Amino acid sequence: MAKKQKIQLFEEKKVRTVWDDDKEKWFFCVVDVVEALTESKDPKDYIKKMKKRDPELSKGWGQIVTPLTIHTPGGPQKVNCAPREGVFRIIQAIPSPKAEPFKRWMAQVASQRIDQMQDPELSIDQAIADYQRLGYSEAWINQRIKSIEVRKELTDEWKRTGVHEGMEYALLTDIITQEWSGFTTKQYKHYKGLKKENLRDNMTNVEIALNTLAEASATELSKQRDPKGCKAQRRVAKDGGSVAKAARKQLEGKLGRSVISSTKASDYLLPDTTEEPDTDD
Repeated sequence: MAKKQKIQLFEEKKVRTVWDDDKEKWFFCVVDVVEALTESKDPKDYIKKMKKRDPELSKGWGQIVTPLTIHTPGGPQKVNCAPREGVFRIIQAIPSPKAEPFKRWMAQVASQRIDQMQDPELSIDQAIADYQRLGYSEAWINQRIKSIEVRKELTDEWKRTGVHEGMEYALLTDIITQEWSGFTTKQYKHYKGLKKENLRDNMTNVEIALNTLAEASATELSKQRDPKGCKAQRRVAKDGGSVAKAARKQLEGKLGRSVISSTKASDYLLPDTTEEPDTDD
């Protein structure tokens, strides 16, 4: 079963999803769905109580949800997910005014994915729209979209040379990141005070540029050297990261300060200044 993971946005709430190419449907992370609908601070506990309130839901839980591998801050983990029809059953057990809007949103997500399979450019358009909704600047969005393109080219190169998705991808990513920034991915996220959030979505323009340079360099070096397997790619990853490290050091020498920032997106995104409608009339 070929799968593709993506974070979707429902009313500014992030919902992790996994696309199944064979079944041509999205599987939605159940914890994220419950959090989006209830705004519970402990969605896992809410699910436990929900199943106690609804014995039939609890009885059929194994048929409703499917544990699928999703990338988390702690690495790839099995997380309960459900297709649209499964989420509909879960929604029935949640007294939320957001239920109907969420159903319409899921239908839209499914439709968009089918369209994107026919025209991949639509995926980029959707990513741009999502970042705009979150308040990122046009300059940042352009950098981020380019970094996604570069990352895809790198992972395609890893796949070509026999590197396996999951742990091996994470290992090579850590090598690249640590070489140019001095931090592993986990350490970098901790430095920025991140938990579930995506590290790249919280990088500054300079950080994204350096990370993109490191990954682009690793891709070109791999094409030239043609290493086989993860072990051989480690040297390439380190050398790719060292190119960005040299650029970083040169820039920091000119600036007289570090360009590695503890700033995260919430610190620099523009606040929503949209005025609430006047309801006094």
